[in-house]
Amino acid sequence: MSKVSYYTAEGLKKLRAELKQLKDVERVKASKDIAEARDKGDLSENAEYDAAKEAQGMLEMRIAKLDEALAGARVIDESQMDVSKALVLSKVKIKNQTNGMEMLYTLVADGEADLASGKLSVNSPIGKGLLGKSVGEVAEISVPSGIIKFDIIEITR
Repeated sequence: MSKVSYYTAEGLKKLRAELKQLKDVERVKASKDIAEARDKGDLSENAEYDAAKEAQGMLEMRIAKLDEALAGARVIDESQMDVSKALVLSKVKIKNQTNGMEMLYTLVADGEADLASGKLSVNSPIGKGLLGKSVGEVAEISVPSGIIKFDIIEITR
């Protein structure tokens, strides 16, 4: 049974596109690489052949992982979501109580997380700590260096 993961329509489209690229282009390329390496002679001493087979194995693992993710993928209907609490696809503005620094994160599924663009996975320690919180609440998040407290300043969609 596959694990259910929630995606935006855009995130699901990217996932499908990556899987199509891997199956239609990369898989064919891996087969050609193996054939070329096989044609170079003795397979017992052929490092190119071993490398091509290993690359093919890694590719097939990635394809299987994406297939599993797509099997459990669900698109989030933003119109049905509660705007008073931090949920998936919420934009949450928080303030670190220790240093006063303010940050804005969009809570997203694992596959869409990108810290550089402010997209934080709901399964990360901070993401988990923010889920379900409302404006005015304090999120106490356990990290390796201790506990960090964040004030929830604003939640938008």
